[in-house]
Amino acid sequence: MSKRYFELTDDLHIPERWDLDAPLDARGQRLAESLFTAGEPVTCEEPLSLPLRAYDGVALDFTEAGVGIPVVSARLAAVFAERASRDTQLLPVQVEAHPEPFFLLVCTRRVEREETRHRSGPPRLDVTRVGDAQVFRARGWQTLLVTEELKQALEAVGGTGLRFWELPAAPSPGTGAGASAETRRQARERHEQARVARVDFWRTLGVVDEQARIPLVNHGAWPGSRQAWRVLRRAGGNTLLVTDGLSDPFPESEAPSVGFGLELLLETDSEMKEVHKNWPLQLLQRVGDELARSEPVREAVKAGPFCLDVSGKRMPTLLVTQEGRVGVLLGVESGTLPGHFALPEGDVRLVTVKALLPAEFAYVMERGAEGREQLARYFSHSGEEHLSRARRKSVLPRLR
Repeated sequence: MSKRYFELTDDLHIPERWDLDAPLDARGQRLAESLFTAGEPVTCEEPLSLPLRAYDGVALDFTEAGVGIPVVSARLAAVFAERASRDTQLLPVQVEAHPEPFFLLVCTRRVEREETRHRSGPPRLDVTRVGDAQVFRARGWQTLLVTEELKQALEAVGGTGLRFWELPAAPSPGTGAGASAETRRQARERHEQARVARVDFWRTLGVVDEQARIPLVNHGAWPGSRQAWRVLRRAGGNTLLVTDGLSDPFPESEAPSVGFGLELLLETDSEMKEVHKNWPLQLLQRVGDELARSEPVREAVKAGPFCLDVSGKRMPTLLVTQEGRVGVLLGVESGTLPGHFALPEGDVRLVTVKALLPAEFAYVMERGAEGREQLARYFSHSGEEHLSRARRKSVLPRLR
């Protein structure tokens, strides 16, 4: 039986959780996140410290500080030291306002993915290179990858903050490394046709900003195994942010495919010169990740207005709930945007993403489907529609 591998990520769904910034060295200088995520041993001046970024909260056994730096408690550090000592480096770190011991977990083992000639190909883990590694990094994934055995050991001690995603099974022989050149050519051609057709559609909504480069991210949960976004500039100064890959064809599918059959759109009333530094893109990315990983959520979104919440880290305080979350309403109808568009292999639903104020999110959660539909109708018939912004008045006084 082949071994199973998992992505290990920070569970952002935990309410009232703490929020840790990037580490500081002994002189109080901020250290680059990439120093700890390169898959190589680290040499830095100790003692190290971790400041709270925005607010204190529930301390977790596993947290990603800054951007993707794993931080573990003493009990999880013991598991890594026992089962993955050759793959990891544990650096003691003092967390602000928390006297108990914590460690920066540096993964020192890298495994290359299966190489393909074309960068658009999905990332594939070359299991022949994993060897005896229990935890490792691999090109194509921003997260730690762990074996099933290590996953079970971490869960056995009751570690909090852990979230595991099983890596997808190897593709069918027709699309993998052994596929014929013709099969691979056809898969690339289908992918390119979908991409070109989407760009043509985006241009009907606004001007595609080719200068607003948002780096592609390889991500096994998306149909084409990579995340992509587009920035559209609309007349009047509004900006549209859209996912550009949830409707990629599944490469292993011989039947017509539009991936998950949807794309997400978030509109703001700001020009946002540096899109990648602004909260609307981060919010769209988090919502897109939730949909990509959860089929029940995707099906619920296709059925009508749907509400979910994502991490409030680095979000405007006016949008963040007491639990450190941001609620969104998906599927608010728009008078200026179509609800569907066509790709060569089928129709795709265009789903709007509307950021909610905390009181509005609480209202929807209290009233369920009725509350979602009521709020969506109100937004649709008001000047707000699907527009997302932090500074606005709550609509609740008009609904109660």
